[in-house]
Amino acid sequence: MTMHGLTDDQVEKSRKQYGSNRMTEQKREGFLKRLLGNFKDPMIRILCVALGINFLFALLGETAWYEALGIAVAVLLAVFVSTVSEHRNEHAFQKLQEEASKILCKVYRNNTLVELPIDEIVVDDWVLLQLGDKIPADGIMRHGVIQVDQSALNGEAEEAEKIALPDGDQELKDSLDFLDPFQVFRGSVVCGGNGVMQVTTVGDTSIYGKLAGELQLEERDSPLKVKLKDLAKTISRFGYLGGIIIALAFLFQQVVVQNGFDLTVISAYCSNGITLMADLLEAVMLAVIIIVMAVPEGLPLMIAIVSAQNMGKMLRDQVLVRKVTGIETAGSINLLLSDKTGTITKGQLETVAFLDGAGQSYASMEQIALKLSRLLTLSVVYNNSAVRSKQPDGTQSLIGGNATERAMLEFVGPVTEEAATVLTRVPFSSANKYSLVTISTGKHAMTLVKGAPEKLLSYCSSFYTGEGETKPLSQGQLEKLEAQIDDLAHRAIRVLVLATSDEERGEDSLTEGGWTLVGIVGIRDEVRPEAVEAIAQVQQAGIQVVMITGDRKDTATAIAKEAGILYKETDLIYTSDELSQLSDEALKEKLPEIRVIARALPSDKSRLVRLAQEQNLVVGMTGDGVNDAPALKRADVGFAMGSGTEVAKEAGDIVILNDNFQSVAKAILYGRTIFNSIRKFIVFQLTINVSAVLISLIAPLLGMESPLTITQILWVNLVMDTLAAMAFGGEPTLDRYMKEKPRRRDESILSTNMKSAILTGALWTLAVSLCLLLSPYAVQIFRGATDDVYHMTGFFTFFIFTAIFNAFNARSEGRNLLDHLHKNQGFLKIMGMIVVIQVLLTQMGGAIFRCHGLDSKEWLFVLVLAVLIIPIDLLRKTIMVKGEN
Repeated sequence: MTMHGLTDDQVEKSRKQYGSNRMTEQKREGFLKRLLGNFKDPMIRILCVALGINFLFALLGETAWYEALGIAVAVLLAVFVSTVSEHRNEHAFQKLQEEASKILCKVYRNNTLVELPIDEIVVDDWVLLQLGDKIPADGIMRHGVIQVDQSALNGEAEEAEKIALPDGDQELKDSLDFLDPFQVFRGSVVCGGNGVMQVTTVGDTSIYGKLAGELQLEERDSPLKVKLKDLAKTISRFGYLGGIIIALAFLFQQVVVQNGFDLTVISAYCSNGITLMADLLEAVMLAVIIIVMAVPEGLPLMIAIVSAQNMGKMLRDQVLVRKVTGIETAGSINLLLSDKTGTITKGQLETVAFLDGAGQSYASMEQIALKLSRLLTLSVVYNNSAVRSKQPDGTQSLIGGNATERAMLEFVGPVTEEAATVLTRVPFSSANKYSLVTISTGKHAMTLVKGAPEKLLSYCSSFYTGEGETKPLSQGQLEKLEAQIDDLAHRAIRVLVLATSDEERGEDSLTEGGWTLVGIVGIRDEVRPEAVEAIAQVQQAGIQVVMITGDRKDTATAIAKEAGILYKETDLIYTSDELSQLSDEALKEKLPEIRVIARALPSDKSRLVRLAQEQNLVVGMTGDGVNDAPALKRADVGFAMGSGTEVAKEAGDIVILNDNFQSVAKAILYGRTIFNSIRKFIVFQLTINVSAVLISLIAPLLGMESPLTITQILWVNLVMDTLAAMAFGGEPTLDRYMKEKPRRRDESILSTNMKSAILTGALWTLAVSLCLLLSPYAVQIFRGATDDVYHMTGFFTFFIFTAIFNAFNARSEGRNLLDHLHKNQGFLKIMGMIVVIQVLLTQMGGAIFRCHGLDSKEWLFVLVLAVLIIPIDLLRKTIMVKGEN
């Protein structure tokens, strides 16, 4: 095979024999399938059971159809909102992935070099590889030399050199070796050089494709789903128990109490089958009402609404949520495994320091005197494979070279280059560890050398001062420079020495000595300043951060210390080899103290995720490479980087579009905000539910009909469900949430404080309701009328306004009811709307709502009773705070 390329017939034959280069896409859920899948939510299932019971009784004519309709609307709204949110973000994600399939490759076909989409590549194609190209398939180097970044595959930060397979060798060893100098792999990026590869493996059979195919893992339930399952069981038990009790109590009251406990009368009563069946049916009806009222219909809708609202906010913060569960799971993370490059660091090399021969440090070119600046510029510009290219818009971009050379060129800036002619050049090689170039500036020739300190420094006999003057380099100064180099190395800064000679020098002249030191350049992938702050914030939230990198142990240690990940003497650092020596049980014991894994392999990440999950921890994982995909998929929440591979993004739950650790911290904050909002809503809704159940339970035993009509209950449900869900869904993100400790995966969603709030509010509402319904004084407040319509109107209004005032109690965890209320304007608007509608219903509801307008005295009495729930809850909060202290 030559670089003439394949003919069209050969292309078709190859495609039929070896397959296409198109990656098999993971099956995506359509809208309908996703919609049906959301019906598996535990709370939705309870609602569906309640809906079925209501529907059955509605068909029998025993209940109004409104109740079944209300539950059906609540279910459909909750499922629809959640599905639409996920589907919309998945559509945005698909657009992101489609960009990857539009990559064009330079391929030899029919004696011509043509550009083809990556999916069109076939086995035996010859592909031209140049700087910046993504390698489209696995293959063999046939011509040229290139440097490639394989970090997406092996996590190794260092570039690898690939050279042409010698003409006599046609086959390679079968074993996988990313460091094989002749093999190239799909997913790698060309960082320097030019070459031609012959494709040997395409599509799903490539290493990239095989890694992508390992993502079919069964996902475990999210922490919120686990908590909601427990809550659903609790509510079910409460509802069923309450239903049974009310049914038995009603039958006891009808059969025994009303018959004066006289066995003869009771026996005669029971012998009347029609009467007994009517009572039995009414008892079952009461039980159904209790069960339905116990179910918090609004909770699934609230979760859907709060998730949808926050998904939009997160997208504006460069966080794309693919799965709704990913948000709330982020708020429950105990352990966060984070990549280093591009997440904690900037992901690009920068020149961070320049030392002159006297040891003086400079942070920028502006600080360097003119003469020394000229020498530094000549050394960087001409002894460099990278060049500046002027764009049509007048800007300059860097082309060619490796990342180190581009970083040095960036440091000297877009200066006006001194005209010089390159006479000879000795390129850098891993054997020599230096590069050398001889230039002529017109007046005279000079030689510039750049390389490793251990290779060059000992051959320097003089140095340039900060003013550009030449002085002898003494042994003391040499030792001082070596100490400074060691200090830079401990800070994970790579060091290169620049030196000159006024003579023309060749490749073998380095050891002749007599070089004049220009200076020492320090280069590093800098830690993001905002990442340091974000890591501190995450650690303050009680989350253990572990940095995983392919770097050497000393480099990883330096970065981790600067980022604030290593800060205690007990913190542990392991290499992959050291990790492999530990048994699973030993690693579990040491896991709480581990902060850094250096020289990490993909298997290390998956193992850490698995062991942490076995300890019931909630694990978050960040990654960008194909090698990260299995761990991203296995983790409870995977954060894929926006600039990462398509496979990594496919495996992740959340895509961090700006590759910034700060965005990971924001996702955690949003997750905690959602969880706290859900808890506030549960307090609000269960307080109403429990109080309504208790009133409905006790009222028949006291000889009263249900104090609330069907239409009134529907309005109560609307207040509890849709409107309240929107009100609590807009709660703001608060920094104090990041000071809370992570919650255990199996921890109940109902905290002790929540239980006390629900019971206090429900029992207080029950007590005041009974006083309002039974107290002669309360009855006298209201005008007398047929069926006590004013009295019952007052009770209905009291119940709704108690719920409104209690909403302020529920949304504030402390005693300041106005806490950050200005950040949730929607809450005030919705509560205001409920107030307006309730006033209109009270005054003009008529027979439909059994409401007849109240006068000023009656309004005042009702509002005073309703507002009392605020001081009662403030008293409870005070007692709880003192109890905690």
